[in-house]
Amino acid sequence: MFKNPGTKWPIIIAVSIVGIIVACVATIKVALNNPVQMSDYGMQNYHTYDMNANDIINAKIAFDQKYAIAFLTPQIDEKETVIEYKVTDKSGNGVNDAEVEVVLTRPDNTDFNINLTQPSVEEGKYTFKAVELPKVGRWDILAKIRIGDDQRYFNLKADTRNPSTFEF
Repeated sequence: MFKNPGTKWPIIIAVSIVGIIVACVATIKVALNNPVQMSDYGMQNYHTYDMNANDIINAKIAFDQKYAIAFLTPQIDEKETVIEYKVTDKSGNGVNDAEVEVVLTRPDNTDFNINLTQPSVEEGKYTFKAVELPKVGRWDILAKIRIGDDQRYFNLKADTRNPSTFEF
């Protein structure tokens, strides 16, 4: 086909350039159809979390020296999940004046976030109203507990398909 070896190189270069342009267009199309979901780990955007990472770690250490948190919900499933936490001081007494905020979120998509506020409180046990999860599968349970000037993030990973699996 190519009797002159000097004529094949311009064609190979032109085909390579067209191939690179097609790959770039395909990459942009895939990126536009699948937008990046911003992480909300720590109940704030990742820029703020990264910027304040040392403060968050020090606040967790200070909180843990005074208080203990226990996640009491035995399992989560898509129907009527009740989220419960127990907050106690180091002597085991229930703390009833904590501010507890909880967000149930999918790790891959924030469109299904469920914010839980205003729990019922009894002897340090914070119980949120039952919720129905819109999708089966992995869920992150993000909590922010504040007592006075002390605060701590308490994040768990759970799966409705395997109810006994929790990752702290």
